[in-house]
Amino acid sequence: MKSRVFGLESEYGLIFAPQGRVYLPMEKILGYIFEGLIPNSWPSNAFLGNGARFYQDTGCHPEYSTPECDNLFDLVVHDKAGERLLESCLPIAEKRLKEEGLPGKIYIYKNNTDSIGNTYGCHENYLLRRDVDFWKVAEQMIPFFVTRQIYAGAGKVLKVSGKCHYFLSQRAQHIHEKSSSSTTSSRSIINTRDEPHADAEKYRRLHIIVGDSNMSEYVTYLKVGTTALVLSLIETGFAVPNMELEDPVKAMREISRDVTLKKRVRLAGGKEMTAIEIQRVYLEKVKEYVTSEDDDDVSVDLLERWEYVLNELEEDPQRLSREIDWVIKKELITSYMEERGCGWDDPRVAMLDLQYHDVNQSRGLYSLLCRQDLVERIATEADIQRALEIPPQTTRAKVRGDFIRFAKEKNRSYTVDWTYLKLNGYWEETILCMDPFSSSNPRVSELIAAAVPHK
Repeated sequence: MKSRVFGLESEYGLIFAPQGRVYLPMEKILGYIFEGLIPNSWPSNAFLGNGARFYQDTGCHPEYSTPECDNLFDLVVHDKAGERLLESCLPIAEKRLKEEGLPGKIYIYKNNTDSIGNTYGCHENYLLRRDVDFWKVAEQMIPFFVTRQIYAGAGKVLKVSGKCHYFLSQRAQHIHEKSSSSTTSSRSIINTRDEPHADAEKYRRLHIIVGDSNMSEYVTYLKVGTTALVLSLIETGFAVPNMELEDPVKAMREISRDVTLKKRVRLAGGKEMTAIEIQRVYLEKVKEYVTSEDDDDVSVDLLERWEYVLNELEEDPQRLSREIDWVIKKELITSYMEERGCGWDDPRVAMLDLQYHDVNQSRGLYSLLCRQDLVERIATEADIQRALEIPPQTTRAKVRGDFIRFAKEKNRSYTVDWTYLKLNGYWEETILCMDPFSSSNPRVSELIAAAVPHK
């Protein structure tokens, strides 16, 4: 696969269930969660020793940004590490609340909607060369993003016109435009905010806010991997012609509502195609590209999985009840409804929908399926635990992680962002890290070497 840096930003849903009639502002709950991870840290915003960023986002959501990754395996394990990190904060936060006479349970969900219709995102970031025509990339990728939900959607029980339906995607109904610089008021398929967190003369960032948060490692691998391949295809000069949709936002919502995957959406030229058919066009173009330009083991593996998933979706989506979030969850819910004799509008169904995303492994339904070996995995638990401490070793994240560990060991105050590192105090120094592909920095190496006692 072509060398590229990518990452995920996941906002998490947060609920506090007090024992008794107690109201607490969510900011206070979130403060205790951060206290469990970052003592004495306020405002809640910190980079961690594994290179990731953990902070409070708009709407009082805890958000975890993976470190910069340049391979899919690292991305999968660091995305999962975010779940484990938040889970580890729960006992400490609940203990602190109890000590203040405010006992209760805190629930954290890796999903995208709450019970009153608000949405929060899972944002994907792909480093893009500055000399590539951004709008050409955007136009050619919009049909791909609109239809990708057939395997990347997390599934959602949603009430429409007084009746509950099952949707493929949680985010699809909250997208309003083809492109926009906003991530809240006018959510779009392509976000145009130009914030590269790198050398702005060489790079820009493709910021995608249309996707769902995924529990399935298989989906995370496939979602980001196929997107990276399509992006490389277009960057290299290949084209996916005549695929522009007449109304991408409408098509996205129509596809999300159709669990049979038979819905045909209209292209700008008048032709109608299903989401599977559109995805196959991209698949075939990527096959041509990989054969001629980028034939490596990861690309070949992605193509095989992509084609397998499309074939199974066309034959019978339920065949993917080990791989794809929306299918796994739908099977869980329909089995429950058959057993209990209830319908989609039963409150217990809504609870199952939510509980699938619980990061507490003793409660979360996806975690239960993992323990029973009923879902496909990409990583082991040992891989995920390692990612809680160790950054990717082939990107800028390694430099950041090394610097943070050094500063903590020396009990030095420091300030960190994506592109710089700074030791605070009398010998204050700012170290720029503008190249996300660089896993070493001479000045950081000198600092660490100088601190090692000579024998």
